[in-house]
Amino acid sequence: MIQLFKMALRDLGRNRRRSFFSALALGIGLALLLLIAAVIAGEMRGSMETAIRLQSGHLQVRAKSYDENKTSLAWEDLIENPGQVAAQIAALEPVQAATPRLFATGIVATGDETSGARIVGVDTASEANAPYRDGLVSGEFLKADDREGILIGQPLANKRGLSAGDTVNLMVNTSNGDVDEQPFVIRGIYSTRTPGIDEVTVLMPLAKAQAFAQAGDHASTIFILLKDRDQASAVVDALQTSQYQVLTFEQMNDLLVQTEALAGGYMVVIYLIVLAITATVIVNTLIMAVFERTREIGILAAIGMKGRRIMAMFFAESSLLAVGGIAIGLVLGGLMVVYASTVGFYIGDFGVNTTMALGDTIYAYLTPGDAVTLTALAFVVTLLAALYPALLAARMEPVEALRGGQ
Repeated sequence: MIQLFKMALRDLGRNRRRSFFSALALGIGLALLLLIAAVIAGEMRGSMETAIRLQSGHLQVRAKSYDENKTSLAWEDLIENPGQVAAQIAALEPVQAATPRLFATGIVATGDETSGARIVGVDTASEANAPYRDGLVSGEFLKADDREGILIGQPLANKRGLSAGDTVNLMVNTSNGDVDEQPFVIRGIYSTRTPGIDEVTVLMPLAKAQAFAQAGDHASTIFILLKDRDQASAVVDALQTSQYQVLTFEQMNDLLVQTEALAGGYMVVIYLIVLAITATVIVNTLIMAVFERTREIGILAAIGMKGRRIMAMFFAESSLLAVGGIAIGLVLGGLMVVYASTVGFYIGDFGVNTTMALGDTIYAYLTPGDAVTLTALAFVVTLLAALYPALLAARMEPVEALRGGQ
């Protein structure tokens, strides 16, 4: 076996430039696949984390009859005494934060211009508000007793030319089906770097939201963050009651989960296409080697080398090309992934018109599983690429090969 690899290394060294560019083609293909896999995984991971932080939490407790799509404010669809319910949930060991939130649909009016808004009443002291508190770009965060203040997202502020301290009118659908309108002062402007959410989300203290929407002491949901999201199932079992429904982040982000699964299917096709293209380079290199060494192959066969050993020699050459190409690919791909995971790819407001929690920058995230899978796949495809040239060489008749080499 060692002798075979020595012969393969010598044969590849006969045309070093061709061998190098063949390995380079495989390396570039592998590097691109590593980058693509990391970008897709990073975006899916980032979107899920963003959705958890801003929209769903790890868990939500809701009334059995609550319909999220209708943003119902009917009292029978809401949670009564939400502060008490949240406190009981927060006492569970796996829970990091549990806070009531009230959702209502509304309109932000500035002069003659209006924009649709999702009004969210929050407990201003909860650590679940960290994305908004840490994302303040101007002004200050809300106080629990503030009856006139709101927070708006930076995309909406830029679109309407608003700044902290300005006054806007808010219209909201109330629990009895009427529409109420009141003036509010913009206390602060935030950015979670998620344009699609920031443009439509208006925050106000929970007590004011309850009064504004005429919801009494009720909330739409108990928003729950866990210390470890793998504990979600255990907490769900602990919270199950006949009065409320408990939803996990996977159930609430079903579209994102399905998109991730669909993307995984498409990625397999892309992997095979890219590797098939690079495999043709390996095939071409080895076929040229077969025709260049026809006389040599004939001599080896004439002195007794069996066909399977001749095939093994070409598989050894393919293995060496694979190792070299994979080494190049891991270096190039590693550098690209490091850049994409630290600097990222800025996409700006692309996510404004999407329903997914798409941030303004995509960061790559390469999992060890993807790296190992792609490396192994590249090696296997390269070995398979040697099958035809190896068979071609092994089936040569010694006499014809000697004549062909003259």
